[in-house]
Amino acid sequence: MQNLTDLPIWVIVLLGVLALFDAVMKLIAMWRSARNNHLVWFIFLAIFNTIGILPIVYLILHKKKAMPEAE
Repeated sequence: MQNLTDLPIWVIVLLGVLALFDAVMKLIAMWRSARNNHLVWFIFLAIFNTIGILPIVYLILHKKKAMPEAE
């Protein structure tokens, strides 16, 4: 097994960026699911680590529709 210091620097940076992306997407999706009272989505988002895929799916499926402009 390799040590973390044996990996190229770009791999370490890539892992850090992916971890940060996953954390941000998860926090946004969990916050919105809690505000929308979607308990099942909140539980799934809290349990499963999917590298940001599940939070993105939630955010796409439950995005707010733009308000039509008044004439």
